[in-house]
Amino acid sequence: MASDREGTRDLRWNVRVAEHEDALVRAASERFGVGFTSFIRLAALSEARRLLADRTRFELDETDWQRFTELLGRPVRVPAGLRELYSKPSVFE
Repeated sequence: MASDREGTRDLRWNVRVAEHEDALVRAASERFGVGFTSFIRLAALSEARRLLADRTRFELDETDWQRFTELLGRPVRVPAGLRELYSKPSVFE
């Protein structure tokens, strides 16, 4: 998991959980040698990143949109090694 010391933490989360949920999370944090609070925070961040990675819609400001469209408009570059790889017969044929 990511470092426990990244940036300052000024906000507090208060979450109510069932006893069996608390026991499960505490056991996991102990198993991985991470403090309880750090485990919860890092697990929540990991899940948030995973969920947001599946997004299909992104909003860009004008500057970022221009840069994005410039990158899409560039000619395709095919590395020589890849061209060579695809010029050989497949091992599955």
